[in-house]
Amino acid sequence: MNTKKYLIAPYVIWSFIFVMIPLILLIVYSFTEQVDGKFIFSLDSYAKFLDPLYVDMLLRSFRLAFITTIVCFVAAYPLAVILNSKEFSNKTIILILIVLPMWMNSLMRTYAWMILLENKGVVNTILNFLGIPTQQFLYGESAIIFGMIYNFFPFMILPIYNSISKIDNALIEASYDLGANKFVTFKRVILPLSMPGVITGVIMVFMPSLTTFMITRLLGGGQVVLIGNMIEEQFTRTNNWGFGSALSMILMAIILVSIVFFSKNESLDKGGLV
Repeated sequence: MNTKKYLIAPYVIWSFIFVMIPLILLIVYSFTEQVDGKFIFSLDSYAKFLDPLYVDMLLRSFRLAFITTIVCFVAAYPLAVILNSKEFSNKTIILILIVLPMWMNSLMRTYAWMILLENKGVVNTILNFLGIPTQQFLYGESAIIFGMIYNFFPFMILPIYNSISKIDNALIEASYDLGANKFVTFKRVILPLSMPGVITGVIMVFMPSLTTFMITRLLGGGQVVLIGNMIEEQFTRTNNWGFGSALSMILMAIILVSIVFFSKNESLDKGGLV
């Protein structure tokens, strides 16, 4: 018993230093205001968030994160089903191609797409060669959504593929033996049993899409500002740590509520299968 306590001690210390202490600092800064060199309790940072400008920014962040998540799911689920089929023999190559970009730093991947999509980039050069006028791909919501899909797509397909690959084929065969067609089998067997992977993928795509600031800054060119950019700006440019901490706490609360919501849905899905 004592040995187990000693083994877990490094993880407890790590969590305390790099999770608990920063979280406590965020809470303290979000509820205080510096006046005459002293920190006093204040809710001004939270009240400032009620400005329509910041509310619209949060709603825009939700909208782009939601679109990104939906597109990733619609593209990932059929591909995961195809990769898991017995007729498909090149699944290892496809999975490597999906995971391969993750071996490169996300900043480098985003810069690479900037070079490809800029007005004088590779894509527009090809279009001009084909007689098509130069297109404005960068510095808009579409470019940001594209960048988030490209960066976060592997986090959607890998959990879904993992869940589908673990489904016992005997259950699928039993469904066919009982007279169900492919659609009914998918609806009643494959989809419910793959929901843990779907929920994991949705969380792993939606959360970083909601909080990202690097992709927005590079592909959006400052034309589109999301909540992640505003938080980063408060800490690095305007030096308003109180408001930045308040925004972080609000975003953290939203994320925690979302995780609880998805977890409850997963529990309901599991309960419905029993």
